Amino acid sequence: MAVASFTSFVGDHSVYAVFLLMALSAVVPAASELVMVYAGALASGALAPAHVALFGHTISSPGWAYVTVALAGALGNTLGAAGGWAIGTYGGRPLLERYGKWLHVTEKRVARAEAWFQHFGRVAVPLGFAAPIIRSFVAIPAGLFREPFALFLPLAALGSTAFCFGLAAGGWALGASYNSLHDALTYVGIALVACLAVAACFLWYRKRSSTISRRAEDSAR
Repeated sequence: MAVASFTSFVGDHSVYAVFLLMALSAVVPAASELVMVYAGALASGALAPAHVALFGHTISSPGWAYVTVALAGALGNTLGAAGGWAIGTYGGRPLLERYGKWLHVTEKRVARAEAWFQHFGRVAVPLGFAAPIIRSFVAIPAGLFREPFALFLPLAALGSTAFCFGLAAGGWALGASYNSLHDALTYVGIALVACLAVAACFLWYRKRSSTISRRAEDSAR
């Protein structure tokens, strides 16, 4: 879906579009950064005649409109995270091997997620959901690596809430200039992915070196 399609969808369907797109973005890339930044700009009233509406009523207060879109995003993202965890837990690797390309969860991305979890531990969940781009590749691997659901969901909700309220606030403050924040976040996300790839390579190399050392020691005995 093109950038204009995302913004048009949010502009036309307001809170419902934010909820749906953020639920999807927990398991597939669905432009979550753009959705929340644009939703914040929409809440500010700078994108008239588009407005924030819920249950058929327009929310005229910019402050309450901001809270509404940010909360809708956080709730949708948390619900999507629960679905992603279930896919990883009950589908496992056989499901990903068969349908992983449709979910954009490749073996390489699973390896990066594993490196992310190994490096940060359980803090990886809120950090992942609070970060641009990589946030769509946390829920399924968390289920795959058997993260306890009772711990996973509150941590996912924490990261999602920080992300949604933070980006919506940026869009609210920038108004019609919201796209400058979205562009900046794209570069931040690319840098994070690059760092994660380097970490994955480092952990793989260290594990490989450790295995070779153990084999050498066993051979020497």
